[in-house]
Amino acid sequence: MLLCGQVNAQTRGKIEEVKDARIDTLMIRRLEVAKPGHNNSSNANASGAFISLNGYRVQFFSGSSRADAYSAQARFNQKYPDLRTYVVYLEPNFKVRAGDFRTRMEANKLLEELRPMFTGLFIISEKINPPKLDKNND
Repeated sequence: MLLCGQVNAQTRGKIEEVKDARIDTLMIRRLEVAKPGHNNSSNANASGAFISLNGYRVQFFSGSSRADAYSAQARFNQKYPDLRTYVVYLEPNFKVRAGDFRTRMEANKLLEELRPMFTGLFIISEKINPPKLDKNND
């Protein structure tokens, strides 16, 4: 006895995409904000979130002591109160970085100024915060 049969492993169907129309609106706004030359005076996108940029920071401290890290940060802040500083913990060390520089040359200028105060200086490439805008320069 011989049985012949045909089995279809796959069936053809129709896929229907269901999504909220607001998703497309948000994607368009995000692309508009990210365009080069976009004049956004608040450093924020349409939803109010800050946009991070690729840039550079100067790392001026690395060590295992939290107290030493915050001490180095305080010494830096006394001399440069207008520059933002960041304490980062990457096990097992604390790292203290300064600045939100768009170019390596700007970061290098700070690095050279810091040479007498700190040892083990590095320029780090990472996401930075947008620079503060002076609202009085309109």
